[in-house]
Amino acid sequence: MSCREEHEAYLRSILSRSLSSENPSPETIAEAYKDSPSYFMEFKKDLLNKYAGKSILDIPGSAIVENKYGECLKVIYKEKINFKLQNRNIKEDILSDFKILPGVGVNKESKLKAEGYKTLYDLLEHATYSTKAEEIINSIENQCFINYYEKLDEISSYSKKSKSNLIKSASILNEANFKFMDIETVGLSSNLPVILIGVAEIKGKYIVSHMYQARNYHEEVAILEEYFSHLDQSSVHVTYNGSTFDIPFIKARANYYRMDKEKIKLMNLTHYDLIKFTRALWKDKLPNCKLTTIEDYLNIPRDDDDVNGAYMADYFNTYLKEQNIGPLIPILKHNCRDIMSLATFLMRIYEEVCNE
Repeated sequence: MSCREEHEAYLRSILSRSLSSENPSPETIAEAYKDSPSYFMEFKKDLLNKYAGKSILDIPGSAIVENKYGECLKVIYKEKINFKLQNRNIKEDILSDFKILPGVGVNKESKLKAEGYKTLYDLLEHATYSTKAEEIINSIENQCFINYYEKLDEISSYSKKSKSNLIKSASILNEANFKFMDIETVGLSSNLPVILIGVAEIKGKYIVSHMYQARNYHEEVAILEEYFSHLDQSSVHVTYNGSTFDIPFIKARANYYRMDKEKIKLMNLTHYDLIKFTRALWKDKLPNCKLTTIEDYLNIPRDDDDVNGAYMADYFNTYLKEQNIGPLIPILKHNCRDIMSLATFLMRIYEEVCNE
């Protein structure tokens, strides 16, 4: 085969993956159908038939829980995970990043290092920066993570090194403090209710997901309360686009119900929003940075019976109307996979940054 023939064959292969091409492949047509409204309507009908007559407590791992705001459904699922962030001596990296000091940017840092200052310890002799350098050193030596995390987060957009140090700093934390979180709603406006909150936690060799499902719109406040029960001052949120969606959404809904302000403040704790790291690492390699695109790139499997987020409201409202748990099943599976994927994302991003 000539070079031209090889090139034309390659182009035909690429075009066959596009639905708009003259001869799309059968696989492309099948994938397109699975994203279509027709597929999800048929899938919903199948679920209604499959689960007709089933009780909500027939869902594996389910139980009804009650708090001061009422009842809701809790579903627990766990699977084995080898979760580990190798400690790569992040302290040395942070100590050599002068941008963590107030008033120091890229140019000032370069000037200081040209003058012979290599770490924050060296700056203890500097007339201007000695006090602030001492404060940061004490925070690092005393494991006061939150004291310097906020500064690392603030400067992470300044340079690749600062962004790398931010993700590397996760290795300092106790893995039990990570709260891998995702919510499901019936719309993008925070005037609409949250119907499901999922939080996954590392428990030894397992990752355990707790999903709090509202069985009706009145149970929203109860699922918020159950989620808050997982948080304390040591908690560290891990989300995907949570800084602009999940966290503000929960705060808005909790304020709507005038819930305990001290609990709502826990939403302001340390937060690793992984979307900004995936954009930095892979935006030039991938068509987009959607969660499912990253999962495909990292070979993280997702169940075939997953439901697109665009159909969440329809599926939930069908469950309410028909009093049939079938449409709830893929909503719960979707949320469970989202929060469990976050743990794998964090490990892969960490390894990628450390190996650069």
